[in-house]
Amino acid sequence: MKAQVTEIKEGLQHFHGTELFYQIPLLRTRFTDGLKYLANAADCFWLITDTSVIAKSLMDRSEFINIDFKRLSEEKQNLTGYEAEIIYTDGNDTILEKQGYHVTDFPLDELRLFFVNDTLMLPSEY
Repeated sequence: MKAQVTEIKEGLQHFHGTELFYQIPLLRTRFTDGLKYLANAADCFWLITDTSVIAKSLMDRSEFINIDFKRLSEEKQNLTGYEAEIIYTDGNDTILEKQGYHVTDFPLDELRLFFVNDTLMLPSEY
């Protein structure tokens, strides 16, 4: 598991800009090369779909959506009943939405994504 996390983090560092966009047909949203890599390496297409659905629903409140996945501390997990949460902000720390996950198999403890122009991307791809 630890090796996988290190490998994924190192792999994510190679993405700057994107050459290809991948479409989520039902949502009419796109995601980048970096997220395609992440989805395959971490088996987390659910993350792309969930964050795209919610971020798209927030577009009328902000053109730029900052998305932070965070695994909660054990203390916070016991308190909230959630293993992880994803917080959606406008990039200026105004929280637009918060989504809790009771269980997650996502290997990273934290991850930041951006959603701009109906496109989900890594910050380095912005």
